[in-house]
Amino acid sequence: MNDHTPDRYVTFLGIDCDAKADRMMEMLSARLASTDSPWVRYFEQKLAEKARMATDNLHFVGSQINSLYSFFEEAEDEEGLDLLWHLEHNCC
Repeated sequence: MNDHTPDRYVTFLGIDCDAKADRMMEMLSARLASTDSPWVRYFEQKLAEKARMATDNLHFVGSQINSLYSFFEEAEDEEGLDLLWHLEHNCC
């Protein structure tokens, strides 16, 4: 790339996808704890599956991208949506 922006198809260096996925999981956990949305039960099940399969946070975010968008849209969480967009377009 000409603008020196890291190219995710060449390397993840400089993008810090794992830390951003960890942050997304922290945001998800905080939101789940503060809502009675039907999404809570859904994500409880998916997080239990994640634990059983021992997958990392980036894998979880990539696998649940549409559900996460719906949840953060419902919560009107712009910070969560922005981070999710960044993860989708740069890391997944």
